[in-house]
Amino acid sequence: MTNKNNFSDELSSSMTGGRLRRYAKVTSAMGGLAARLAGEKYLGIKIDKEQHASDLRAALGGLKGPLMKVAQILATIPDALPKEYVNELSHLQADAPAMGWLFVKRRMKAELGENWLTNFKDFDKQASAAASLGQVHFAESNEGEKLACKLQYPDMGSAVQADLKQLKLIFSLYEKYDSAISTEAIHEELSDRLKEELDYAHEIRNLKLYRHMLSNQSEITLPEPVEDLSTSRLLTMTRVHGIKIMDFINDNSEMKIRNQVAMNMFKAWYIPFYKFGIIHGDPHLGNYTIRPDGGINLMDFGCIRIFRPDFVTGVIELYKALRDGNEEQAVNAYKRWGFENPSKELISVLNIWANFIYQPLLEDKVRLINPSESGQYGRETAEKVHEELKKIGGVKPPREFVLMDRAAVGLGSVFMHLKAEVNWYRIFHDLVGDFSEATLSKKQQQALKKSGLDSY
Repeated sequence: MTNKNNFSDELSSSMTGGRLRRYAKVTSAMGGLAARLAGEKYLGIKIDKEQHASDLRAALGGLKGPLMKVAQILATIPDALPKEYVNELSHLQADAPAMGWLFVKRRMKAELGENWLTNFKDFDKQASAAASLGQVHFAESNEGEKLACKLQYPDMGSAVQADLKQLKLIFSLYEKYDSAISTEAIHEELSDRLKEELDYAHEIRNLKLYRHMLSNQSEITLPEPVEDLSTSRLLTMTRVHGIKIMDFINDNSEMKIRNQVAMNMFKAWYIPFYKFGIIHGDPHLGNYTIRPDGGINLMDFGCIRIFRPDFVTGVIELYKALRDGNEEQAVNAYKRWGFENPSKELISVLNIWANFIYQPLLEDKVRLINPSESGQYGRETAEKVHEELKKIGGVKPPREFVLMDRAAVGLGSVFMHLKAEVNWYRIFHDLVGDFSEATLSKKQQQALKKSGLDSY
């Protein structure tokens, strides 16, 4: 694997200047928020949160870099931010304006050398997608294989560091206004995952891991890395073919194939979790496409979470506790998750959220993931939990909870859009019926070693 990452001074200077202007814009927006939140809290002056959230979205919407990525993540974590901000941030799309051809040529030269174009039979000048940390170009190998090249924007390492400081400011302001959720662990978890996403060599190892874990699942297709044409800032993969999830939903009214898609997505996320203790932490709509037969293509392996086997045991233990009404077992489960000395009051509040998440798995029948007509999965329950947490003095969620919860909410939202009617109970029990923590631990270590990854 080559590793040529020499950026020009001119380009670096340009990016730095742009980032400074961006920070000024965002800092101004956050400063305005701080003043308004203080006015509401101490002076009783009500603020138009929806309008200010819209202004903040406008400040973030044209950004490239971690803040945009973080905004997308926060939009799916209940109670990380007020609902008005979640509503606006959820509209941030991965399809930001792409960098032009001159930029691409300079970046590809930096990664693959002066004659980089000779590695390809064809290379699209126009990006097929532009996201927060980089953009994707379709290409064709000299052997005729269809490829996708993910090219990282320059100077993202320093951008991550600076943007995480901005995020800490946002969190601190929110906690001064509302102390129901301690954001310390959320910030730590997002920081580590974002730093990992910058290393495309690490992402290749993640991709190898997922190809290993899902190797027996013909209904799930993953790209294959092309390591000779990859670096730590360029990831070249074989191209997978399918249609976007929302296009599929709009074009397919047949319930049978909708249900098949839902079951395949459930397997794609939870076979790795319950069999290996690993989860894809980014259930973003752009990270999977649908095959004509209802199979799915799973993409983007920058954000992967490796869990302690004990944590997975806790997830299953909590299911049994809710099923059997066993409070002592619930306490043990939350301790396995990382909640420190949870009180009876905290357990009671946490169980409100847990009952919502686990409910489809507790009923042995075909059903919708959530019969609510609200259109936003889990929002009403999250608001109720939020109010109860404020009454008992708040909670510090463990780091492991952040992406696990996000995956559950993100997938639940997709299942709602699909209007899938599935026996979730049976799918779940097929996965965990023979669960053994010792077996999972062994399989996890073998899979990580085979993929060249470190354990948690």
